[in-house]
Amino acid sequence: MKMSEVIRDAQSDPMYVVGGKLRSRMLRDLEEWQSCEKALIVELDPQTKAGRTTVEYSSPASVCAGEDAAILFKSASLRGSRFYACTSTEVLVYELPSFRLLHYISLPCFNDLHHVAPTNQGTVLVAVTGLDMVVELSMEGKILREWDVLGEPLWTRFSREVDYRLVPTTKPHRSHPNHVFQIGEEIFVTRLHQRDAISLSDPSRRIEIAVQRPHDGLPVGDSVYFTTVDGHVVIADQKSLKVKKVVDLTRINGSEDQVLGWCRGLLPIDERFVWVGFTYVRPTKFKENLAWIKNGMVKRKPSHMTLYDFERETCVQEIPLEPHGIGVVYSMFHVPLIAGTESEVGASRGDKHDERRVSGRD
Repeated sequence: MKMSEVIRDAQSDPMYVVGGKLRSRMLRDLEEWQSCEKALIVELDPQTKAGRTTVEYSSPASVCAGEDAAILFKSASLRGSRFYACTSTEVLVYELPSFRLLHYISLPCFNDLHHVAPTNQGTVLVAVTGLDMVVELSMEGKILREWDVLGEPLWTRFSREVDYRLVPTTKPHRSHPNHVFQIGEEIFVTRLHQRDAISLSDPSRRIEIAVQRPHDGLPVGDSVYFTTVDGHVVIADQKSLKVKKVVDLTRINGSEDQVLGWCRGLLPIDERFVWVGFTYVRPTKFKENLAWIKNGMVKRKPSHMTLYDFERETCVQEIPLEPHGIGVVYSMFHVPLIAGTESEVGASRGDKHDERRVSGRD
């Protein structure tokens, strides 16, 4: 196969891009927990860069910490015909391809949720970032298990009596768990400040991500792919839990004087081609969150997603996301082919879809 055909195949599948629409900052600077006014899922064609909004969602006032509370989708999961999304205070499960809402869960312990993922037992795992916790829930919203990600006794720093959905922020966090994933049946969580991912059943089983603070943790084949906030992709072995490859995206971009963005959102097509998301870096009073920005990096790119060729260490394609309404990006997924249907974007192109898209990706 010619190189042009390999690259074209890597760009062929429509994608869901998950995140939020930014509020206007004309009158004042907004913190991260105030940043977005609507949660969005956009279906995007990487070949034509055409997109359409499939979900535009606003949380009810009863689960928001005031009028300025950020409303956006954080890291999501896709399994078969089910799409698992979360706002800062809610878990929503949609049926594809219609995006009909199947399940809705909002609990008082929900504060700054960052990720929701299904288990093989029909439950969901939720990273409750604001309380430095992970919880496992039934689809009816019953808490089945809960873990303090620092291994401390539960409910010592926080109170079961408080409705944390109405608390604007609990920052600074001591751990900031971002992403929940499983290796077999073992549950792991990424911890931003500890620069690692640990097993919740045996914290001594740890993946050290020393290069910078991690976000995504995505099992692919026999590996786990992580993003770090400063623009690295770290690939670890599932069996040994050791890092086997680190890819410096800033170096590939040739952007030593430019901040690519808050690196978050990851979609490997195969071992060679990987989509990565970047959110424009905005000011925050928590200066330590931006300590990774090097002196001399004065330019800041708008929110975008880039397809990388890890084999050749090149950028294949870059797609701006703000023209599609997404100012903050968290996740990307292939649009699955379900029951013989095709997406409107893909159908308009007349593409044939391969078997890779039938079951989607977690």
